[in-house]
Amino acid sequence: MNGSIKLMAVDDVQMDLELMRVMLAGSVDIFLTALNGQEAYDLLLEHPDTDAILLDLEMPVMNGFQFLELVKGDERFANIPIIVITLDPKEVLRSLSLGANDFLAKPYNPEELKLRVQNHLRTKKLYDLTRGMSAALEEEVVKKTAQLRKALAASRRTEFEISLRLGKAAEYRDFETGMHIRRISDFANLLGRLAGLSEKACETLRYASPLHDVGKIGVPDRILLKPGPLEPAEFEIMKLHTVIGGKILSAEDGTYPVIAAGRIIAMQHHEKWDGTGYPLGLKGEQIHIFGRIVMTVDIFDALRSERPYKTEFSLEKTLSMMKDRDGTFIDPRLLAIFLEHVDEFEQLRNELRDREPAPAILHYRAVV
Repeated sequence: MNGSIKLMAVDDVQMDLELMRVMLAGSVDIFLTALNGQEAYDLLLEHPDTDAILLDLEMPVMNGFQFLELVKGDERFANIPIIVITLDPKEVLRSLSLGANDFLAKPYNPEELKLRVQNHLRTKKLYDLTRGMSAALEEEVVKKTAQLRKALAASRRTEFEISLRLGKAAEYRDFETGMHIRRISDFANLLGRLAGLSEKACETLRYASPLHDVGKIGVPDRILLKPGPLEPAEFEIMKLHTVIGGKILSAEDGTYPVIAAGRIIAMQHHEKWDGTGYPLGLKGEQIHIFGRIVMTVDIFDALRSERPYKTEFSLEKTLSMMKDRDGTFIDPRLLAIFLEHVDEFEQLRNELRDREPAPAILHYRAVV
């Protein structure tokens, strides 16, 4: 990451602040500390370029929840990633509803603390970079109208590249294969065209679909990398990757259509046609067409891909399993279109086959 990295830690226990300072030595350039929410907000006014915040919840004067609501409601600071320190699932959900980007439990695992902070610092820097690039492109358009089409094309390619790299950041956390997100991108684009979406919508879908699992950045390693079945409580946390993805990709002004579409996909690609999906339990056409399309092709790719914990399912078995989900998981109209053109998806899959074996991880578990 380029540029000076500035991080703020907020905790009413001085010892914890010092522990975090030691654990993050070498990862940040400027380490700011505050003992309560009010002190932290005053410090943030002096340092609006803060890159990320580690936040305890139980504090005097102004607690973490009040600080969250204040900061996320202030457009000057709303895009600063905030990592809440708690293990209570109720506090996690409340924090996420107030705009928190991630959570961490005490006692800290030094390596996990460092990796989580680095992940969110990358996200913040990418956001700043995208915002800066957009402003530069707009200025260039004003100067030279003749270069408008070329500048916009470059911007779209850049958005796609950022989308792919954000997607890869999430996939590498769970060791998914790099070609998976490229296949999802091209599969979604193809199914969108076959379903009658406009050229512009299909392009946006192609660019945004690699972001479907970006929220896995916020799932603890002990759950994401668990080699066996998840306990019910663990699965509830795993399901939060949809909400976390939505938080990472939130953009209120609509300046970035790919990011806005990515937020929809991240939030809705586990919603099911019959309303039994998550996180919102949307049903039928309440689910955005982008979410329904990515759900369909993600299931197909998971079933047709070889993993260390499963063999590659045959096309016949894959289609049989997908038909079993007709009207439950999958939009019946989209499934009918997919089945009618399955040869095209198979051809595309063969062109984008994995170039290296996928390490063991339970992506299939989360999709199907």
